Amino acid sequence: QVQLVESGGGLVQAGGSLRLSCAVSGSRFSANAMGWYRQAPGKQRELVAKITSGVTTNDADSVKGRFTISRDNARNTVYLQMNSLKPEDTAVYYCNADIWTNGNLVEYWGQGTQVTVSS
Repeated sequence: QVQLVESGGGLVQAGGSLRLSCAVSGSRFSANAMGWYRQAPGKQRELVAKITSGVTTNDADSVKGRFTISRDNARNTVYLQMNSLKPEDTAVYYCNADIWTNGNLVEYWGQGTQVTVSS
C-alpha cells in the first residue's frame, strides 16, 4: 500500500526555520510531481510549492524567497525548507504526490503535519 509519511512539523518562533520531509513508502516507482499544500483554520487548502522532474514552482507568493522545495529521487522523498517563518504560516501542511500505481497515475496525500509559528 502506497503511503506518504511526513515529518518535521512543530512549534517555532517567528523568524525561525523548520524543514518538512515526506517519504513515499510502498511503491517501487518514483513519484512524478510532488508538492506541499497547507490549510489554516477556517481557510481552504492552498498549494505552497510543487516540484516536477526537477522543475520547481513556488505557487504561493506569500512564501517566495522564504520556502524552498527540493527532492531526493533516490529516496523518493520531498522536502520543504521553511525559513523566516511568520505567524500566518501556521497551518497543517500536507504532502502530495502523483505515483504510478497499477498502471494508473494516482494522487496521494500525507496525513498532515502541524506547523505553528508563535509571534
